[in-house]
Amino acid sequence: MIDDAGAGVPGLRVLAASRLPDPDPRSTLTVAAAQLGGRWLDVGARMKRLAEAAQVAASAGAQVLAFPETYLSGYPFWLTRTHGANFDDAAQKQCYAYYLDSAIEVGGPEQRELEALATDLGLTMYVGITERGHGPASGSTYCTLLAIKPGDGLVGHHRKLVPTYDERLVWAQGDGAGLRTHAVGAARVGGLNCWENWMPQARHALYADGEQGHFSTWPGASSICADVTRFTALEGRVFAISTSGILTLDDVPDDFPLRDELHANSSEMPFDGGSGIAAPDGTWLVEPVKGEEGLIVADLDLRQVAQARLTFDPTGHYSRPDVFGVTVDRTRREAVSFTDSSDSEAKQ
Repeated sequence: MIDDAGAGVPGLRVLAASRLPDPDPRSTLTVAAAQLGGRWLDVGARMKRLAEAAQVAASAGAQVLAFPETYLSGYPFWLTRTHGANFDDAAQKQCYAYYLDSAIEVGGPEQRELEALATDLGLTMYVGITERGHGPASGSTYCTLLAIKPGDGLVGHHRKLVPTYDERLVWAQGDGAGLRTHAVGAARVGGLNCWENWMPQARHALYADGEQGHFSTWPGASSICADVTRFTALEGRVFAISTSGILTLDDVPDDFPLRDELHANSSEMPFDGGSGIAAPDGTWLVEPVKGEEGLIVADLDLRQVAQARLTFDPTGHYSRPDVFGVTVDRTRREAVSFTDSSDSEAKQ
């Protein structure tokens, strides 16, 4: 491991890196994870920070860059600290309305800005967003992971399958439409949000779709992401890249309805990062980094994936399709589908 400190733009740097001395572009993928904070629920401020991180990653030669879970515009961390399950509570309603207002819509201006950034820098990005639903779901939010490729734009739109514990108070359930991998350079990569990385079926779907690099996104608790990162690397015989966030109480806006209660019930740094990168044998290429904003970078020698699969290939020679049948429904699910019998009736 070497330190690339100072690369890129002022204010952000590469905190740690694992670089190959003479990488072969035919079998190498360079990845980066952006361990970022920024003003909570402020899309504009976080978009600016995201763009800075993307420039640092591009300067370091990264081909893929991932951001934390719901980085745009923030994780709903008030729920566990302010009695979020109090039914019909007026203050909680105000918090949810504030949160909904900060969410972004797929297809909106933020997506177009991300697509332009990816194309300008030649960088594929996994971006965690708080997605505001459209149409019948416009009053709901989803924990969403977008995959954006230079020139192609949005190629992946994955909504978290099962929100975890108190997240279910504010996030709707997703579907299987985003359980897909994407070709980047010589590799196929995929991604999941936070604790759905513990879901065997979700991991299995991505392995079966050819995954070689697995990106997991996290809100920022270093204590919960290290074990599953190494486990995923070992189980899938893949490179596992964990991207986790930073949050300090100074990032909470003064006008958030339960700001004072949040301050009273939280540490100064509720989210401390923990981003890291594991090899297909489960060893760390970049050990988890805590307590600081910045990027981690690694050159991945994809030949290690093939080598590791000599002894175990979870959806190949170590699978038993004659015993276990697996079907993945990758259709987008909506609450309602309108069918009109004629144009004239539709206009009435």
